[in-house]
Amino acid sequence: MTERVRAIAIDPDGRLLTIKRIKTGQSPYWVLPGGAREPEDASLEDALLRELREEVAGDAEILALAHVLSVGDERQYFYVARIRSYDFNQRTGPEFTEEGRGRYVLQPVPLTVDGLDAIDLKPPQIAAFLRKGVDAGFDLLALPGVVDQGGRGRVHA
Repeated sequence: MTERVRAIAIDPDGRLLTIKRIKTGQSPYWVLPGGAREPEDASLEDALLRELREEVAGDAEILALAHVLSVGDERQYFYVARIRSYDFNQRTGPEFTEEGRGRYVLQPVPLTVDGLDAIDLKPPQIAAFLRKGVDAGFDLLALPGVVDQGGRGRVHA
């Protein structure tokens, strides 16, 4: 089974960090930062921190596992993360230099129903999960274990 990790990454302004994918012959779509767990990653959280460093040159704090999506032989783990700083111009992921991969544009999106409705976030299951939570007034940063005075359960970059 392929394991992938994705960040529901909240920037210092409370926006959701997304990556707009632009490919020739396709309508643009948006994804959350992340990717496949590599053999050298000690844990899923380590994989996500590596992916955030590669894709957004981000300094992050992983707060909590929010959602798991299994489709076929792939399982995606979606973690809420607080991004303290990032510099998309300093990204280093191999996908940015591969021929034919299209363009990657970092796009912070308001974490509101209108903000989420304005983009085509993939996969559709995580888009629905986020919309439902935001519509219900759910505060991602208030997940159990996220607001933990001792810092237990948190993973830092």
